[in-house]
Amino acid sequence: MSGVRRAHGREGGARSLTSPVPAHRYRTAPLPLPPPRRGEHRGGTGKAGIRPCGDVRRGCPTRGARRMSGGDMAKPLLGHRSTDGDASVTPATGRAIGVLGSGDFARSLAIRLVCSGFKVVVGSRNPKRKASLFPSAAEVSFQAEAVKKADVIFVAVFREHYSTLCDLADVLVGKILVDVSNNTEINQSKESNAEYLASLFPACTVVKGFNVVSAWTLQSGARDGNKQVLICSNNQEAKRTVAEIAQVMGFTPVDMGCMSSACEIENMPLRLLPAWKIPIFLSLGLFLCFFTYNLIRQVIHPYIREQKNKLYKIPIEVVNTTLPCVAYVMLSLVYLPGVLAACSQLYYGTKYRRFPDWLDQWLQHRKQIGLLSFFCAALHAGYSFCLPLRRSHRYQLIETAVKQAVEKKMNIWVEEEVWRMEIYISVGIIALGLLSLLAITSLPSIANSLNWREFSFIQSTVGFIALVISTLHTLTYGWSRAFDENQYKFYLPPTYTLTLLVPCTVILAKVIFSLPCIQHRLLRIRRGWEKGRYVKFVLPSTTGEYSSGETSSNV
Repeated sequence: MSGVRRAHGREGGARSLTSPVPAHRYRTAPLPLPPPRRGEHRGGTGKAGIRPCGDVRRGCPTRGARRMSGGDMAKPLLGHRSTDGDASVTPATGRAIGVLGSGDFARSLAIRLVCSGFKVVVGSRNPKRKASLFPSAAEVSFQAEAVKKADVIFVAVFREHYSTLCDLADVLVGKILVDVSNNTEINQSKESNAEYLASLFPACTVVKGFNVVSAWTLQSGARDGNKQVLICSNNQEAKRTVAEIAQVMGFTPVDMGCMSSACEIENMPLRLLPAWKIPIFLSLGLFLCFFTYNLIRQVIHPYIREQKNKLYKIPIEVVNTTLPCVAYVMLSLVYLPGVLAACSQLYYGTKYRRFPDWLDQWLQHRKQIGLLSFFCAALHAGYSFCLPLRRSHRYQLIETAVKQAVEKKMNIWVEEEVWRMEIYISVGIIALGLLSLLAITSLPSIANSLNWREFSFIQSTVGFIALVISTLHTLTYGWSRAFDENQYKFYLPPTYTLTLLVPCTVILAKVIFSLPCIQHRLLRIRRGWEKGRYVKFVLPSTTGEYSSGETSSNV
């Protein structure tokens, strides 16, 4: 869900190592990779493509892994790959890879490496006992023997066990050590695990990577988990080597810079929904406010004024009245920060002035707010379908039928109410469909397949249409009841009238911004024009020399 984008926002960050990416995603060029050998697979869906392995318990021989049927792992993840690298670098497929450790992650890593066509050598302190846990194609030996047979070694042991590897310091000289460990707490130590490993083995090149990938993802392939592998190291060549291995395994390597980024990478798996905390608390706060308001109107008011027990309405009816209010307001809050940002740009006449921190945070959480809006709307649709299934609803239908029979009413058809409900339900279905489209295109896999104009059109234009249709849905629900004094319980207006405040403000602001005079000025500002900046021209005099008079004009 997008509104007005910040031109001066924070850009850059992680960049892909293995292939070009759209220009609107990253500005840095990918690292070139060495050209493939003849017959080596570097993407595509040909016969030489990488296939997911079969039974992980029996192992996956290299040939068998390369002959398996096509799947997601057989398809290129990032389109094309550069061939401008050094041809002297050993291609990733077929090279020997060492794994130190025999835990769950080490076993999953060995399975994925074998299925990707690598020769895997596992180093264990008890190889005879652990050999049955690894694929038959993987060689399990003592740690010293395994280290000698590979140049790239994955260190799959905990930080507290790093010191047990000090006996291998002589044979590890010149090797690339890939640290895959994680901590149990954020910022658990002053230095990261990778930096600590590098201090123990100064003659080795340490690369931090694969710690954000789970053992399940390694076994099932990149189809069922996050495809990104975050990599950092002080050695550019070592990063490129590990990046090539990651892509052959079916993942997308992302360069996170030098070794100082290792601490941040190790903290990432420990954070619980860092980008969702503010939107979740916001939605919960709105839900509690509207729920309390509806509880007073629908349950407490009848009990005090009419001595009627309406507590049975709380689980379904009160919740179902609250959910659309939250969804509607949350949807409007997606586009309200864009309106505020546009007002700021028009007021100051520039796009280079920083927004306040609260507005900056608001702009960054629009996607999460929009997805929560869709979630509440979907729950509202589900609850609405369940309303006729309630026992209380059936009793009310029977009671109404009995009253009509007693009063001998043969025709209770009200044309206005029929049309109101027909329009109300139809518009609601359309609004939910548009929200579903916005939610689907917010997913990274779908968003990456769209160019910027397509993504902006769906999230901005279609999103605004969804807001307008949701407003019509709310208005048809209220109809003329806003002017009925019986609807004001304890002098409190109906709930839907409160929800209209923010969305109508956003819609009115959007209409004002669409006026040609304001739209033209806002467009100039977003293209770099600034209020108060002038270009001064000095006109030459008749004698051929420049005069002291100056004229100025706006750019």
